[in-house]
This record gives sequence, structure tokens and C-alpha cells, in this order.
Amino acid sequence: MSQTATGLRVLVVDDERPALDELSWLLARDARVGEVLTCDSATEALRLLREHEVDAVFLDVSMPGLTGLEMAQVLARFKIPPPVVFVTAHEQHAVEAFELRAVDYVLKPVREERLAEAVRRVVEGGGSAAAAAREQIPVERAGVTRFISRADISHVEAQGDYARLHTAAGSHLVRTPLSTLEAEWAGAGFVRIHRSLLVSVAHIDQVRMEGGRCTVVVAGRDLAVSRRHTRELRDLLTRRTS
Repeated sequence: MSQTATGLRVLVVDDERPALDELSWLLARDARVGEVLTCDSATEALRLLREHEVDAVFLDVSMPGLTGLEMAQVLARFKIPPPVVFVTAHEQHAVEAFELRAVDYVLKPVREERLAEAVRRVVEGGGSAAAAAREQIPVERAGVTRFISRADISHVEAQGDYARLHTAAGSHLVRTPLSTLEAEWAGAGFVRIHRSLLVSVAHIDQVRMEGGRCTVVVAGRDLAVSRRHTRELRDLLTRRTS
């Protein structure tokens, strides 16, 4: 990170001057931000980044010439990519943004408390956009993209090339195979208990053994554990409680 002595150095990129000025002003009010650089085009921003290191880029999506999404693709090829926060009036690009490992996706009009949350994610991400992005999962319902916290997901059910994420508030279908989520979320405490089920260890309330069969109670539901995964699950839970 290239923090100044007084806080983060951030770059704001937006082709609309009122939006650029407002976002810069709000960021400057945050005690964690020490310096705010501004550009009104992605091309200019890339030139500036050759001369200055920054701790985060707050980036509009829809801009003439090089768009924000295209600029993020260029930044991803940097040796040390800066964390990217998209700030936009358009909800429909959220999935693309998180596929590019954005730290956050803030909708206009920007509220100061919402922007403060984006800055927190930059700070706590330690400069790793990918790590921060994985905390929030974009899901679509009725044509609207929403975000759910991975910590709220109790279990995941395979549905062909899709996966259904279960939370206390409902379920959401995502276009990601269960095997991919298993590999990406292993470090976050998700384990495979069946060829079609992935569970969050933090959400397991009970483990039951009856007649040689193992089941776990997750969010009030009994989920069967395959024989293949029973020993692995029991060993994992034993290590966590020892």
C-alpha cells in the first residue's frame, strides 16, 4: 500500500464533473483518506497511475472512450493491482464488476455512510481486491442484482451447472458450479458433505450419527452426509473444537 503519512491516497475517475467533485469531497471528509486525486477519463487515469501509486481507485462505469470496466481489466494486469471500487448509477454491471475482483460496487446517488463502508473494505482488504470481493456475492432476482454476505450463507446446493445459495432470508441461484465454490470458499469454512451439498461449518448446529448414517443440522434443516465425507467432516469438527 502507498498510504501517505495522513492516510490513503485514492484516485477518483468520473467523466461527469458534478459527480467527480461530490465523490472527491465525500472521500476527503473520511479520516482514513489522506489524499484524493481526480481524473475525468480512464485514459487520463492510466497516465496518472504511471506516475503515482494509489491505495484504491473509485471508478465510474459508463464513460466515453475507455469504460470503467475496461479500465479495471487493464488494472488487473498491473504487477500490484490497486483495489477498485465501482461508483455508478447502473445496477446491471455488478456481476461483471465482481468478476473483475472489485472491492465494492456503490450505487449513485452516493450516501456518505455507504462510501465509508467501501473505504473500510479497502482498508481491511490490505490491498487485496480479490479477498474483499469474495465477501459479497452478487445474486440476481427479477432482473435486479443484489448482494449477500458470504457469512450469511448456511449451505449451497448443486443444481447442474448452477448452485443455490441458502440463507435465513431465502435462497439464490448463481451461475457457478458447486465444485468451483468448494475450491474458492474452502478457506472461509465451507466443506463438502455430499456430491451435491456444501455447508458452512459455522452454521452447523448439530451432527447426528444414527444407524451408521451421519446427518448435520444446518439452519434447522437435516442434511445427509455421504459415507465418503463423514470421516473428513468429523475430523474437521474435532480439530476445530480441540
